[in-house]
Amino acid sequence: MAAGKKRYDMLTDHPGKALLFFAIPMIFGNLFQQLYNITDSVVVGQFVGEQALAAVGASYAITNVFIAIAIGGGNGSAVVVSQFLGAGKIAKMKTAVFTTLINFLVIGICLGVFGIVFHETILRLVNTPEDIFADAALYLAIYFVGLPFLFMYNVQASIFNSLGDSKTPLRLLIFSSLLNIVLDLVFVINFGLAVRGVAVATLIAQGISAVLSFMILMRKLKGYQEEQKYRYYDRDMMVSMVRIAIPSTVQQSIVQMGILLVQSVVNSFGSAVLAGYSAGTRIESISIVPMLAMGNAMATFAAQNIGAGKLERIREGYKMCYITVLSVGVALCVLYQLFGGVFVSLFLEDGSGEAYAVGLEYVHFLAFFYSFIGLKSTTDGLLRGAGDVAAFTIANLVNLSIRVIVTNVFAPIYGIQVAWMAVPLGWAANYLISFSWYLTGKWKKVRVIDR
Repeated sequence: MAAGKKRYDMLTDHPGKALLFFAIPMIFGNLFQQLYNITDSVVVGQFVGEQALAAVGASYAITNVFIAIAIGGGNGSAVVVSQFLGAGKIAKMKTAVFTTLINFLVIGICLGVFGIVFHETILRLVNTPEDIFADAALYLAIYFVGLPFLFMYNVQASIFNSLGDSKTPLRLLIFSSLLNIVLDLVFVINFGLAVRGVAVATLIAQGISAVLSFMILMRKLKGYQEEQKYRYYDRDMMVSMVRIAIPSTVQQSIVQMGILLVQSVVNSFGSAVLAGYSAGTRIESISIVPMLAMGNAMATFAAQNIGAGKLERIREGYKMCYITVLSVGVALCVLYQLFGGVFVSLFLEDGSGEAYAVGLEYVHFLAFFYSFIGLKSTTDGLLRGAGDVAAFTIANLVNLSIRVIVTNVFAPIYGIQVAWMAVPLGWAANYLISFSWYLTGKWKKVRVIDR
């Protein structure tokens, strides 16, 4: 097994202790990931202007679709890695890691080329306002150049987590986030590069992070002593991993495509509404970090314990996740009802305009429902860790359908507020479907690896 010290063990420690020690670095890591993502918005919103913020916001929903492919594929493949590790099959675990890296390097390059060629077409399809189109296209084109780096970093972060190491992604994110902030400020303030500057800063920070992450992962893998020779690529294992990774990728990417479709409706309300909506969604993306981290922690915990044949530990860990996400949800609700305006002001300098009002309304409303996505994420994570991909994929598709249909049908009639009213409806439906499937116990019978 692996060399090195850690304060918890997924297979032997109390489930609550193991999950908390594992999840806390993931929470902070994901917070820095969001800081990484929102830095561009904060800098352009404060130092360039409302239209620049809207341009970056218009690109954000598009880039999230591609990020979701990397995260979904990485999470899906990581289930196989975790189960092999839990079963003590180190050579197969290493083979799974290298197979994953090769697959997603190729995918990242292909999608990067696709995005560079068709980024303007994509912006047209989502009704990007003409007054911000040029800046949005410039930001998106540069972003796609760095897409292979983004793919590799996110996939490698999933692999670290599958190995029970949530600290290394945190350290890398702290480094890359700080680097991104410094470069943003230098390029925008000192060189006056505006939207181009924040895009180039993100590209550089992503590239350095991906390379460092790969070097650290290779060193970590050397600490695991295998009994037999591993392979750098295994077609048969790839097929097994694809069975898990594709539904996870589809689920992640389709949900983000749904968000993109929702934003296409928001775009039709003009750049001021788009700027306010962008500010609100960035705050939302930070707020749900603990919820998503608990879901990812639950996935790794479930996968390792299923690989080791310790099914009895999973229920206790699941209960601990419930307590955590409900507590965080209540705390966030209180925070945003009292100080929501402070957070919106980080993105929008003018506290009296339409954009600010839209952003504040979004934050106040969604704050009541963050517990829903916590319950959904935890339950989906358990099913994903078990390799039971069908149930949570269907649940997320229902989530998507509700958000898209409600927004597209009713927002043009009743106003932009419908766009965020649809969000908790989707979360709640997703959770009810996933939880109902969990209660059946059928996830216990799924076999991803031979034990």
